[in-house]
Amino acid sequence: MQIPIKRTIESVPGGMMVVPLLAGALIATFFPGTPKLFGSFTGALFSGALTILAVFYVCMGASIDFRATPYIMKKGGTLLIVKVGIAMILGLIFGQVLGEAPVAAGLFAGLSTLAIVAAMNDTNGGLYMALMGQYGRPRDVGAYTVMSLESGPFLTMVTLGVAGLSAFPWQTLVGAILPLLVGMIIGNLDREMRAFLSRAIPVMIPFFAFALGAGLDLSKVWQAGLLGLAMGVAVVVFTGIPLFFADRLTGGTGVAGVAAASTAGNAAAVPAIVASANPAYADAAGPATILVAACVVVTAILVPILTAWVSRRFGDPEVVGAEVAGAEEATDFAAAPTVAGR
Repeated sequence: MQIPIKRTIESVPGGMMVVPLLAGALIATFFPGTPKLFGSFTGALFSGALTILAVFYVCMGASIDFRATPYIMKKGGTLLIVKVGIAMILGLIFGQVLGEAPVAAGLFAGLSTLAIVAAMNDTNGGLYMALMGQYGRPRDVGAYTVMSLESGPFLTMVTLGVAGLSAFPWQTLVGAILPLLVGMIIGNLDREMRAFLSRAIPVMIPFFAFALGAGLDLSKVWQAGLLGLAMGVAVVVFTGIPLFFADRLTGGTGVAGVAAASTAGNAAAVPAIVASANPAYADAAGPATILVAACVVVTAILVPILTAWVSRRFGDPEVVGAEVAGAEEATDFAAAPTVAGR
């Protein structure tokens, strides 16, 4: 007898990230002594998020091909700059108001500059590529090879520094991006290593999600309810509109821009990494993780709906399913199926 566990988890928006994260949080909330009780490898699963993420970013980097075509560089680079640029602008604004600490009480309790920047910075690659496969050009899928540079804490740390908040030493900044760069070098030197490492990307996601969840107290999650929903909508609005126009300015229909207006599943890991690198963000990390995870779910629901609408309203009907000859090229660059968990 077969039980459709994987299919059931994936039926939940961002399921491979959200479901294990909630499982870890449930255990941490109701059975907090579990890691110490069992210790050994079981205990390590509850506290090994950073180690698992280091491996994850090596594998992610291996999926990025240096030899992107000019179109892919233009499209992906534009979407990357706009997405990160919006996060920097909001980081500057909220950094002046909130600083490093989260809002302590009231309707906006838990909101922080860290949460806002982490939610805005990183695009859900699997969602983007799936939507481009249905509504966009095959080569638009390959644009994610450039956009995947958003992945990880590096750009969030840079954004927080630009916002005038607590800076990070250069060693920490280099350390944040080094696993990704090492993966890129390995993957470009050997295509077989790229294929080998890329296949591990979706496998890593539920494990680091569980470890992250194990550090959360669900008794505080209710505070993120409406605020998490509002933040998810804000990600779509504040990044989707500029990305729509940026896509059109670079020769697109706007569909790719809207498809990129989401929050990646692994973005929920960024607050914990940032806090481990700079204790000034320790108080903000826990609530930020919950808020970013909420954004993952909300954007995973809204973005496909909006992308379908934009495609019907502004898209070229001849584009969908066209350029079959270029599909093989885009697939080479994107290693598309491997990033589905993001």
